[in-house]
Amino acid sequence: MCPSLVLAVLLCVFAGNSLARPQVFVPDPITGYAIGGHDPVSFFVDGHPRKGSREHQFEWGGAEWIFVNKGNLAAFKRDPEIYAPLFAGCGGYALSEGFATTGNPFIYAVVDGRLVFFHSVVNRFLFLVNGTQLMKTAQENAAKVGCAPEQ
Repeated sequence: MCPSLVLAVLLCVFAGNSLARPQVFVPDPITGYAIGGHDPVSFFVDGHPRKGSREHQFEWGGAEWIFVNKGNLAAFKRDPEIYAPLFAGCGGYALSEGFATTGNPFIYAVVDGRLVFFHSVVNRFLFLVNGTQLMKTAQENAAKVGCAPEQ
């Protein structure tokens, strides 16, 4: 048996006992901000993601968030659970299948008034076709795989 195959099998076995990702909004490795430095309120106000400004920062859910303006910052401070993406930014469809993927802030939907990210356009489509059932399953799996933010 190939040594690299053995290593891969061992990693999969041992990884099954740990969380797929930390239970926080993981900062973007380039910007250092949650959801890649995009203002979470802008998805609702502007209908698309907008980059925030370092002038308007707020720490929540284990990450630093930035906002387009003071109004969006104030709205987020008042109700962060409303504006932050569900599942700590993990992909909604992947969660409904029982595993975690990082959601893309450019591939999203507002489902039942909540922001949901997806790993791909296909995953977004599949989730929205059967949203009610898949949302329920994704919510059940979120804590199991570490896609629930700290409050």
